[in-house]
Formats: sequence, C-alpha cells, structure tokens
Amino acid sequence: MLLPIRFAVVAAAVLLSGSAQAELLKSAETGFVARNAVTIAARPDQVWAALIAPARWWNPAHSWSGKAANFSLEARAGGCFCEALANGGSVEHQRVVFSHPGQLLRLVGGLGPLQPEAVSAVMNWELKADGEGTRLTQTYAVSGMVDGGLSGWAVPVDGVIREQLERLERLIEAGSPEAPPPGK
Repeated sequence: MLLPIRFAVVAAAVLLSGSAQAELLKSAETGFVARNAVTIAARPDQVWAALIAPARWWNPAHSWSGKAANFSLEARAGGCFCEALANGGSVEHQRVVFSHPGQLLRLVGGLGPLQPEAVSAVMNWELKADGEGTRLTQTYAVSGMVDGGLSGWAVPVDGVIREQLERLERLIEAGSPEAPPPGK
C-alpha cells in the first residue's frame, strides 16, 4: 500500500475545505503542534459517545484495512484505539492514557505514516459545554527524529486529523460523516 503518498494527496484535498477552526501552533524540524476546534450542536455526553465510536466517523481512506468499521476505541487508561486487519491482524494506532468521559480523552502514538518513525505523539480531545452545544478541541503534538525533519509533516498531518474532527462533527449534527460540511 502506498499509504504515505495516499495520505499526502488526501491531506492536500482536505486542506481546501472544512469548518474546523485550525491553528498550527508550532512547527520545527523536531516536531509540531496542531490544534483544531469545532462547536457541535450537542451535549458533551452525546459528543463523547460519538467520539469513542470511531468506526462510525473515521475516514477509511486513512486506514490500513480500508474499512472504518474495523476501528475500535476502549476509552479507559491502557485502552486501545485499534484497527482489525484481515487474517486476524491488527494495528494499534494509539493508546489511551487519560479518559474522563464527557471532558477529556488523551491518547499517545504516531498516526498513519508516523507510526514507524522515531516519534512521540500526544492527541487530546477536550470537550467543554458551550451554551447548548459542545466545544470540541483536538490538539496533536508530535516530536522526534524523522529523515528530513518533522516540519514538512505538520500541514498534511493537521489536514488529516482535522478531517476526522469534521467527520465526527457531521456525524453528530447531520447523521453521517459523509454529509456536506455544515454551513456555519
């Protein structure tokens, strides 16, 4: 599979659309920090329930199996954000290190093509009540050693994780991650 090339092409397309508020906080050869946020028209408990069910919203183009249905997430410390593969195989995308239902989910691990690299990565999903909705903020911090440095990875990785956040938002608000972006 040509995952890194596929990853870059899809990431570039994602950068051209979407409703998430995006901010690349830091970008250097040794790492980057990306933050994306949306306000979702749902209570924090409803957003949490959807967040911990990635098989319902993860884009299968960013998977090893090609099937979002193969994703699972155990929202407890030590739990796995995993993907089942054919013939009994599996992938651990990230490991849960902090789970506070309706408030914060923290995972560690390099996603996609970052997985085989010498990186350390932390993903936070923070939920805060905002009027009658929920402000969902996604922060991904990556540091380490990669041939050519990590600064070139910042924009494409941010595009892919932002896409996942937007798909989650569309699932909750429109009933499908494939729905057109909300007109906010």
